[in-house]
Order: sequence, then structure tokens, then C-alpha cells
Amino acid sequence: MLRRIVAGVAAAVLVAEAAVLVLVHIVLGATTANQSMSIAGSDPDVMSKATYVLGAGMGGFLTLCAVLLVVAAVRDRAPGRLARVVLIAAAVTHGFLGAVVAALVGWGAFAALMVILCLLVLLLTLYPKREPGPGPGPEPGPGQAAGPPPGPVPGVSVTPTSP
Repeated sequence: MLRRIVAGVAAAVLVAEAAVLVLVHIVLGATTANQSMSIAGSDPDVMSKATYVLGAGMGGFLTLCAVLLVVAAVRDRAPGRLARVVLIAAAVTHGFLGAVVAALVGWGAFAALMVILCLLVLLLTLYPKREPGPGPGPEPGPGQAAGPPPGPVPGVSVTPTSP
């Protein structure tokens, strides 16, 4: 039950974070376009469009993470391999941004990012490790080898290197 609650709360927080980040990028893009701001001679139109695209990309990524968390909560199973990679990437990103935000924005933003990081890490560690399914053959008895005896590999020749 705790896993479902953590996954649901993390999904809700990620959706809220995605909405805030998209809104911030819309405001930044509009400000850049309206002020005709330029950094080192770059085109203001390109900068504002890039800001919109980055906001949409970040919002989409966080929404994808939220969907993966909702799926994990509904199924009450550990996320699959690809979903774990995406969630780990989100956790690493939140850890990195938390370190940057502490210096640039303040401790409130740092605390918010660390709460999200903790939720992601907690979700990734709450599920037990999957046990491998039963193999095709019988279990080896005591004193028996688990597989075929070691031997030469076909097509590979081994030559000694020392005399």
C-alpha cells in the first residue's frame, strides 16, 4: 500500500512541477521575444523559440515520468527496465538541479527538488528485487555443478604465453 501512495504522490508532484516549468518557460520566452534580448549577438527569435521548445520538452519528460509512476501504482509492480532508466534519469537530473538551484535561487527551491528526488529514489527502492523464474531443468543437488562442466570453447584456441 505504501508503494502505491508514494507512486501516486510522486506522480502528482511531477505533474505540478511540469506545469510550473512550462509556465516559467512560456514567461521567459515571451519576455525574451518582447524585449528583443540577445546574448552575444544571438537571434532573439531563436532564443525565445528555443525557450518554448525546452519548456515543452521538460514538461513532456516530467509528464512521461508521472505516467510511468501511475502505471507502477496501478499495477503495484516495479517499473520495467526502460521505465527505471527514465526514472533514474529524472532522479539524477533533480539531484544536479538541486545543487545548482541552492546557489542560484535559494533553499526553498532546493528543498522542493530534494523532496521530489527523495520520492523518486524511495519509489525505485521500495519494490523488492525480482526473482528469476524457474529454469528449464531440475535444480542441482548438493555437490552437483549448476551447469555443464567447463571445457574448451569451440573455435577458440588457447596458447600458453609463458615458457
